[in-house]
Amino acid sequence: MSTDLSHWQPRPFPPHEPLQGRLIRLEPLDAAHHGDDLWQELQGPDPALWDYLPYGPFAERAAFDSWLAGHAASRDPQCYAVVEQTDGRALGLLAYLRITPKDGCIELGHIAFGAALQRTPGASEAVFLLARHAFDELGYRRLEWKCNTRNARSRRAAERFGFSYEGLFRQHMIVKGENRDTAWFAIIDGEWPACRNAFERWLAADNFDAEGRQKRRLEELRD
Repeated sequence: MSTDLSHWQPRPFPPHEPLQGRLIRLEPLDAAHHGDDLWQELQGPDPALWDYLPYGPFAERAAFDSWLAGHAASRDPQCYAVVEQTDGRALGLLAYLRITPKDGCIELGHIAFGAALQRTPGASEAVFLLARHAFDELGYRRLEWKCNTRNARSRRAAERFGFSYEGLFRQHMIVKGENRDTAWFAIIDGEWPACRNAFERWLAADNFDAEGRQKRRLEELRD
């Protein structure tokens, strides 16, 4: 982390291109290509999936397709499908948003993971790939994560991934007819090397036993 910003230059806008991982790859969201898989995966048995998102759930395929096409066409948010390496199925999606090249600030959000992806190494790798791309390849200074303060799953995930809690924006939004107080988290560039090292060690094949159980927790590897 540099404190001398006298020669700072705006960072590149993220190119919308595939990112390869060991377990999953991120592909630019394509409604025609990913739509069937995502309709199946996101209509799964998780009733809380859409609770804290500003859209959904979708009772009809036409409404889902229209929403998906809108997100696929957007540059900000810039959405990616999370695709399993072994069989090519799209299991969920996530996005960069509030992309601010002049300040080197970018956010992760619009996370909708189907049941088959939730709480798996592939889900963690999806977050890692976008974080690494933002810091190491594009040179951003700050990566944000925001969620409804009532969304305990999202708050736990942010902390597990290494985001630091920065505060609460009270009465920040009205979502689906309800008040949203927004919990604010971030990783800054000076913190990223420790987070990156922990992600890489946790995602390594030798951190999992023959049944796929982790040997060490991600948080332990960051300490």
